Amino acid sequence: MRSQRRTHLLLLSLIFIFSLVTIPKSAQSFELLLGTEAPGTFSYFSGRVICRLINQQLAGVECRQVTADNGVYNLTGLHDGAVDISLVDSQTLFAAMNKTGQFKYLDIGYDNLRLLAPLYETPVALVVRKDAGISSLDDLKGKRINAGTPQSPQYLAVATILRAKNWSKDDFSLFGDLPPSSAQDDTKAFCYGTMQAMVFLTIHPDFSLRQLLKSCDAELLSVDTDIEKFVAGDPALWMTTIPSGLYPSQSGPVTTFGGRELLVVSADLDEGVVSDIAAALVENRQRLIDAHPALSLFSVDNMRDGVSGGMKLHSGVKKYLAENP
Repeated sequence: MRSQRRTHLLLLSLIFIFSLVTIPKSAQSFELLLGTEAPGTFSYFSGRVICRLINQQLAGVECRQVTADNGVYNLTGLHDGAVDISLVDSQTLFAAMNKTGQFKYLDIGYDNLRLLAPLYETPVALVVRKDAGISSLDDLKGKRINAGTPQSPQYLAVATILRAKNWSKDDFSLFGDLPPSSAQDDTKAFCYGTMQAMVFLTIHPDFSLRQLLKSCDAELLSVDTDIEKFVAGDPALWMTTIPSGLYPSQSGPVTTFGGRELLVVSADLDEGVVSDIAAALVENRQRLIDAHPALSLFSVDNMRDGVSGGMKLHSGVKKYLAENP
């Protein structure tokens, strides 16, 4: 009897082992690591939305977020294979690919990166005090402006305005470098009148910006044709509009510029997986919009036409677009 029981247990063990060996690849779990910025950022929020959607729509794929302090770390992680897909700002990405800015002296090539899709815009909101006498971009000359800390996104936005207008720091009565620290030094200086203008990089609508405009008697300023011409020659920037009615002091739409947050993947990521991700995003676009209006940028057209500056689409995206013309 004991011998029969042993034989029975042996047969069950062999059947179990054989079943594991013969499980089809499609049923095996594939871990997908998605790089975003830290919790509390819109990058983190968007990554959570994307991962949740992937986990619900793609059988056998488990998406998990990996956070970093900024997009540079995520970009490097993507290059090194630490993550499979990442949210990267367009200006950071194109600087890395063209070895400019902070990537100028890095001996790293980013040729293995591919675009999945643009996900959302990161507009530059130029905020001015109503008592500063600033009604156009040209009126900024001679005023007090806070540019933020060097190499910060705020500083790069102000630097773009300076290049487009052929201005220098000397064209301002005060060119500040106050950071948006925990004490909010930049907004305090603006509200107290030490600074008359500042840039605010955010996704709209934004509660903090609404409070700033209301509490400090401020308004948003549109850019001009000089900026439009400059942006037209920069593949990392796009013109955009902050719709009217988002903020109490806003009398109409505000014309501005900014970068885009892009879903970027490694060229080595499986073509079928990328194609399935593209399909899941397209088929559930309304879920993205319901999560936040800023995610309405994602579309098939932007997926197809969002490539510029030498960036290439992943073959999985090309496969999806070819099968869904």
